[in-house]
Amino acid sequence: MSGLPDITRVVTGHDAEGRAVVASDGPLSTVVSLSAIPGTVFHEVWSTAGAPAPVDNGPDPTLGPLSLPPPAHGTRIRFVDIPPDTEDFLTHGAGRMGAAFSEIGDQGASTVTAGSPHPLMHRTETVDYGVVIDGECVLVLDKGEVVLKPGHVVVQRGTNHAWANRSGQVCRMLFILVDGQFVADLPGTATQTE
Repeated sequence: MSGLPDITRVVTGHDAEGRAVVASDGPLSTVVSLSAIPGTVFHEVWSTAGAPAPVDNGPDPTLGPLSLPPPAHGTRIRFVDIPPDTEDFLTHGAGRMGAAFSEIGDQGASTVTAGSPHPLMHRTETVDYGVVIDGECVLVLDKGEVVLKPGHVVVQRGTNHAWANRSGQVCRMLFILVDGQFVADLPGTATQTE
């Protein structure tokens, strides 16, 4: 186990008279430990489909298969527990990335090649806000790295990246993903939009 606390989700709604009520208060419905990357845990909080987001008393949108990207024109919020990188993972992890990204519903997101700076290199057509909640992680880009600690926020704008954990402790990050679209003249996106 990560030693980090369980996540409790409180969801509000409306009763038949239109008053604000607690629709649910308890553990998350969907918590998935990835088999391809042991120790990596996705804690699915919520997602919206469309913009503007429907404001309703609808069902829990996190039920069903795990999906990395948000719904079309929507959002997704999740916590991810990122285990420390191991020598085995750094040496052999690139070969497991197809399976890992398949587990999270987006095999095409992996961009890892023989020359990649980290086995988890990937790219999505989204704007993501990544907040370090606990622990330490390194944002790895094609050119450069940034060490992230609690309170650091990354605004990730569809760039090729990875999250490396070199700290020896689990890192928990909160991610909010917003569906996006690469603009036609953005360098390096031709294969994403074909």
